[in-house]
This record gives sequence, structure tokens and C-alpha cells, in this order.
Amino acid sequence: MKTGLDTTRSCFVLKFGIFDHLDADGLPLGEMLEKRLKLVELMDREGFYGFHMAEHHSTPLGWVPSPSVFVSAAFQRTKRLRVGPLVYVLPMYHPLRVFEEVCMLDHMSNGRMMFGVGRGAAMVEHQRYGIDPAQAPAMYHEAFAVIMKACESDILNFEGKFYNFKDYIVQSKPVQRPHPPIWYGAPNADAVGWAAPNSVNVVSLGPAARARAITDRYRKDWAELGRKGSDIPMMGITRHIVVAPTDAEAKAMARRAYAIWRDAIEMLWKRSGVPFVLSPVYPTTYDELEAIGHGIAGSPSTVRNYIARLHEESGVNYVLAQMMFGDLSHDEAATSVQLFAREVAPAFVERISA
Repeated sequence: MKTGLDTTRSCFVLKFGIFDHLDADGLPLGEMLEKRLKLVELMDREGFYGFHMAEHHSTPLGWVPSPSVFVSAAFQRTKRLRVGPLVYVLPMYHPLRVFEEVCMLDHMSNGRMMFGVGRGAAMVEHQRYGIDPAQAPAMYHEAFAVIMKACESDILNFEGKFYNFKDYIVQSKPVQRPHPPIWYGAPNADAVGWAAPNSVNVVSLGPAARARAITDRYRKDWAELGRKGSDIPMMGITRHIVVAPTDAEAKAMARRAYAIWRDAIEMLWKRSGVPFVLSPVYPTTYDELEAIGHGIAGSPSTVRNYIARLHEESGVNYVLAQMMFGDLSHDEAATSVQLFAREVAPAFVERISA
């Protein structure tokens, strides 16, 4: 079978992954999950680098509140694709349970686990889950410290404000040492001060200019650490992307599906009477989203041109395409994924002569 991302004797100017909220699409949950897993199989065959999934609770924006369960199923149905949450919302977990699950998943996948971490962006979800939003940042930092110590130690002793462990015997380690690659949603360039020394992969939302500030800072800090430019971690950006044979077909699908997805992302904020802080990143209509450069829907040539501009403006080396959202059908999303892999992505691969 022909696939788009042929890596034989080639190097990538850009790599491509998929980001998915796994939001409600109108189908029963079991049917929705099965269709998503079939799309993940397709991504694997078509050569995408990774599949990243969000974690949300009590909202149609996320129908997979337990990422590890879906990740486990995805690994059983793929051979090369890297998979992981972006992110595990650490304040909602026992940190040693997360560590143990990540170890299992890394072994089950033979080292394809990606470990996204964060405190979570939607504080309205934390409240409904019984987590004090004011405590969430400190809980996140402490939970992450516990997990890193478990990766490093055979016996874990830890004293903190939220977590305390004594003589915890670490029974397993992940395949990827010292731990699977860490992924983090970078809000601004200041986050690079932690990310670069720790070789953390970063992903940005919003304007390309913000991503440029992050990538410029990352490259500067990386060089000052004396590290090779070819070894720099992923510096990514997310974008809604729909590909169809014609611009008109793609835009019609994107407009319809984005309206449903946009209602889902704002639902809890409205219910809580809280202003939706991400409205500048995700405006109310798809046409507005495209106008500010945060998405594209079009033919392969239209999308290629957009990706080229995005690469130049942002400086990223990784694009996370959000290609399944709202009520896009399985066939619509599959066509979009295949067209992207076969007719868009190859333009950003450099061949190396034998």
C-alpha cells in the first residue's frame, strides 16, 4: 500500500502528528471509540509521527477521561505510531499510579509512549472533580517531582505538602530511559527556561508569533547548553486542518464540524458563568479561525501553502494537526488524513541521495 510519509533515505524539515480531543461526535460512545481507533490505525499506516490526545472531564469536549485506557488500545492496533496524552492532568491523579501506568504502556508498546504532563487548562473541570483550582499548580509540580524520582530511584522516599511516601519499592522502569519523552504545553517563551535543560518537547497554541518566540528561545538556550541542533526536541504547534479534493468541500466540512466542536469547548465555561479565556485562540466561527491563521481547510495545494507559511512564521519543527473534531464522519476524517499524508506532508521531507 502506498503511504505518504516515506522515510527511506530522507530527513524531515517538519514532522507531523495528530492532536485529538476525542470530543463527542453524535455517535454512541462505543461506536465513536471504535471509529477513532480505526483512524489511529490509518495514521500508523500513513506514517504520522505521533497521536496526542487531550484529557477532559464532565464535558462533551472529551469523551476519554482516562487516557491510559485509550492509549493501551491504540498501542495494540499500531506498530510504529507514538501515542500519549497531551496531557495527563496530574492534579487529578495519584502520581505513583501514573508512573506505574506509564511504565506498563511503554513496555506494551516497545518504547512508543509519549508522556505529556500539565496541571490542566480548564479550572472549571478541576472544580467539578473536587480539586481546588488554587492548589492545582502546586499539586502538579509535586506530582511531577514524585514521578521523576520514581524514574530515577529503586526506593522512593518523598515528603511534600500533598504526597508523602516512605520506602516505596519501585518494581519497574519504563523502556525509554530515564523516562519516555516528556511533552508540555508551553504558554510562553519563559517556559523554555525549564524545558530546554530537561529536553522537554513543547507545544504551543495560538498565534504563530507566540510560537516563534518560544522556538527562538528554545534554539538559543539549546545552543548555550552546548547541544547539537540536530538533537533539539520537538517544538510544535496545533492547528485545525481539514483536507479535501477541493477548497469548497473542505471549507463546508470545517464550518459544520467546527461549530459543534466550538460549542463543546465552551460548554462548561458557560455553565459556570465564567468568561471563556480561549476565545482569542478559538473564535466562534471557522471562518474567523482561518482568518487569524489558526486553521486551514482546503485542497492539498492550499494546505501545503499554509503549512509552508506556518513553518516560516513560527519556526516549529512539528505540526500537530487537529483533523477529527465536531461531527466529521469517519470517512471525511480518513480522507483528510490520507490526503495530508500523501499530498501535503511529502513536500516537507528532504531526500538524501544514496
